[in-house]
Amino acid sequence: MRKLTLALVVLGLTMTACASQEAAPTSDKLRVVAAFYPLQYAAQQVLSEATASVSVLTPPGAEPHDIELTPQQAAEVAEADLVLYIPGFQPALDAAVEGRMNALDVTSKIAELPGPEGGTDPHVWLNPLNMAAIGAAIADRLSSAPEITSRQQAFSAAMDALNAEWKTGTQSCEQQTLVVSHDAFAYLAAQYGFIQEGIAGLSPDAEPSPARIAEIARLVTERGITTIYYESLVDPKVAETIAAETGATTALLDPIEGLAEGSSGDYASIMQTNLQTIRAGQSCT
Repeated sequence: MRKLTLALVVLGLTMTACASQEAAPTSDKLRVVAAFYPLQYAAQQVLSEATASVSVLTPPGAEPHDIELTPQQAAEVAEADLVLYIPGFQPALDAAVEGRMNALDVTSKIAELPGPEGGTDPHVWLNPLNMAAIGAAIADRLSSAPEITSRQQAFSAAMDALNAEWKTGTQSCEQQTLVVSHDAFAYLAAQYGFIQEGIAGLSPDAEPSPARIAEIARLVTERGITTIYYESLVDPKVAETIAAETGATTALLDPIEGLAEGSSGDYASIMQTNLQTIRAGQSCT
């Protein structure tokens, strides 16, 4: 009887040890949390799947300006090895990362433009060279390991090539004024020689005043603007109304704040589509 009891005790201890080993985390991956899609894309280009798991707080189809963190997301932010964000773009996340050592402001090495309503404009990713800078910031923060360094250099080269494609494609455009749904395209406009005129301000949810709508309609007529750009995650109603009043057409220009649900594109392919849209809408040769 004593031998049986002893055997059962030993068996129980062995099973407990095995269960503990199975429950113990076996992954050495870094846990990286990106505030919204462009930062997720940059992280995934610089960090391999073997190096890091990259999650995003803003789901496809959602407007990132309006994000409110769930308790689960707040815990994810607190426990991550690195949280990528742009200050002032998502106030709820700003509050969650305040004072945390695991947070990385990806704009720290980017020359930011002033916002139309004061402060700085957060839409830095619409200049591919800024995306390269974001990738470099991620690599600098996490590691100088050869794999990360080589991936970061490849990403930088890809963004340089995308910038060159845009430079070539927009060097001869008849129309320099970009009429857009909201002021998201200042970095793109500054890089490629356009003048941005936003119907709404920095927030896509802001309702433009009747005076601003009338001002845009007058500007479209006076400057002979043929295309008004709307966005994938914002109701195009105002843009369509102005176009109907002025005889202009509308076209989708994606600010790439997030992916639409079911989208098969990525940052690079959407930027290339945007280039073709701009070339047609701005009469580029």
